[in-house]
Amino acid sequence: MQIQWYPGHMARAKRLLKDQLSRVDVVLEMCDARLPAASRNPDLEAMCSRKPRVLVLNKADLAEESVTRAWIAHFAQRGIAGIPFIAARGRPKDVLGAIERAVAASVARQAERGVRKTVRALVAGVPNVGKSTLINCLRGQAITKTGDRPGVTRANQWVRASPYLELLDTPGLLWPRFDDANMARKLAFIGTIRDEIMDQERLSEQLLEELLALRPKAAAERFRLSKPYGQGQALLQNACVGRGWLLTGGVADTARGAALVLDEFRAGKLGRISLERPPKRTEDTKEESGDG
Repeated sequence: MQIQWYPGHMARAKRLLKDQLSRVDVVLEMCDARLPAASRNPDLEAMCSRKPRVLVLNKADLAEESVTRAWIAHFAQRGIAGIPFIAARGRPKDVLGAIERAVAASVARQAERGVRKTVRALVAGVPNVGKSTLINCLRGQAITKTGDRPGVTRANQWVRASPYLELLDTPGLLWPRFDDANMARKLAFIGTIRDEIMDQERLSEQLLEELLALRPKAAAERFRLSKPYGQGQALLQNACVGRGWLLTGGVADTARGAALVLDEFRAGKLGRISLERPPKRTEDTKEESGDG
């Protein structure tokens, strides 16, 4: 699955983001806790490398807690502060604390001059990861548009979260081409890539295969699979029959079934599932191999 696309608004968003970087003190990069590596745009990594960063692993309630902890340790080894977060539940204290720690030195320098610094934070990430929801949470009221589909935010928007904190909401930013089929597929599972450009039935079939590999009991129970194995179209049809998603004559309604399989996974109705695990540390690999 090689996806080549780069909507005009995304190219424009990348230029605007570059222009704003010199004006901000810290970057809040958001990713999806179920897919912490694949949902990070490598372009952001390059553009923001000179700025203090806080990596917010949003939708942590949908990911396995132990796996999220392992990811946070993995990022910490690389000098990136990561925190789990559930933007939809509106508990901003951890994020605000992480921002304070990231900008402590520059705030202290201004304080020595008798100035109370207003911190400016840029909120960035791939589409549909919860940037606007986070901003509304930090501000304490809804001011930016939110939605459960990618592409809701189309332009940069400054928001004053408190007298001394300003946030810049930016459009979701993807990279121009996906060469890694596995990465593209998993990004589509969580709704980062618009459903309209994907084959929804094929995508749902692949998701069912993935869920049976990761959580066979939960997938079999949720979709009432009479045969909790198999692949492709037969697996989707099995789910349609099990859940009663049928057309006249008892024919499987695979179009409806595909949409519901994706929706139910994205809503966490199969429980907490992480689609990605951090790589093992180099020293751990050496110990296992007997080296060192």
